[in-house]
Amino acid sequence: MTKTIDNRPLGGKIHAIPSKSEAHRLLICAALSDKKTKITCPQTSKDIQATADCLCALGASITYENGIYTVAPIRQPVSNAILPCGESGSTIRFLIPLVCGLGVSAVFQMEGRLPDRPLSPLKEELENHGICFEKNGNLLTVSGTLQGHDFTIDAGVSSQFISGMLFMLTRHGGTLTLTGKIESSSYIDMTVRALQKYKAALQKTENGFAVEHRILAADAQLHTEGDWSNAAFFLCAGSFGKKPITVTGLDFQSAQGDKKIVEILKQFGARIEIKADAVTVFASELHGISIDASQIPDLVPVLAVAACAAKGTTRIYNAQRLRLKESDRLQTTKDLLCALGADVTITEDGLLINGQKPLHGACVDSANDHRIAMSAAVAAVLCDTDITLSGAQAVEKSYPAFWDDFDKLKGE
Repeated sequence: MTKTIDNRPLGGKIHAIPSKSEAHRLLICAALSDKKTKITCPQTSKDIQATADCLCALGASITYENGIYTVAPIRQPVSNAILPCGESGSTIRFLIPLVCGLGVSAVFQMEGRLPDRPLSPLKEELENHGICFEKNGNLLTVSGTLQGHDFTIDAGVSSQFISGMLFMLTRHGGTLTLTGKIESSSYIDMTVRALQKYKAALQKTENGFAVEHRILAADAQLHTEGDWSNAAFFLCAGSFGKKPITVTGLDFQSAQGDKKIVEILKQFGARIEIKADAVTVFASELHGISIDASQIPDLVPVLAVAACAAKGTTRIYNAQRLRLKESDRLQTTKDLLCALGADVTITEDGLLINGQKPLHGACVDSANDHRIAMSAAVAAVLCDTDITLSGAQAVEKSYPAFWDDFDKLKGE
């Protein structure tokens, strides 16, 4: 889908959509629990639905109606199930270990860049414990019998591997030792909180976790909290637009690491007002800063847009993992902004943005990446003429209602 985005200012109020990251976790825990659970999730997405579909293939029963997922748990795991992961990295990385813990074989179907995204060191650790992997194009077969109860994994590659292992250990029992520097630790905290909501027998140890084999105990109903990652696009737009933007439904007690967007915008110089669950960002004089992206990689594309509005140079570093997302996000962020007239350079581990260069409308492409598409929309506010965006449908991966909310803030 090609969309023309004009440069009219954004302003007003919207409600945060449900957290995709939390929805994945709550659905998996519900499928491992002792009874039916209802999970309030007013909006869903392709990635969330991919996890739900895979859990159904493994033996759960999941329906979605009127903004509520109803989950009947897995009683007898289905062997040799076909698991349609779509392009969801969370889905496949969470469910590969879980399949092993359930004691069944499965075939994972992958789309887009997902077949190329790394599975090491998760793959090697599971192979060391009796699991076999066979890849054929976009299909990955996982089979074998999981052996042993003590696992070790390098925490510096992907927090998703660690989350997957924790889900697995709820069914298998054992210890998980973490080595190296932990990346995106907040996402591990989200997994721990989700498991705790389902009364998992999980303890933090000096170097990792110890988990007892236990059927999880579900509450009758749970609510998915607001998504800080996607709220960030509109909060950033408020900082360099002409009108304030308010996002409601945000929880400051959340484990989501991307709530750091508030702190980073303040460092840029943005004026921010916080009331209960609402964050309002006002147009401000921004200045360049340094941003360590190791714990907030998903924020990098839109922070790069904000940096274009800031006086001076912004350095984003520890962002090398972005090369392995739905697109090479260091390259596609640079390509997007440079096409609009920005001064952006790729470094060894991030980006350098020299701000306040005049931006102009142009034809740009999302690279089939939802965060690039949404960043293009926000960047239009800074341009002197319209942007024509191809691949605008990429937002459906995480935020299908994005264009509706975007138009609401333009008064449409």
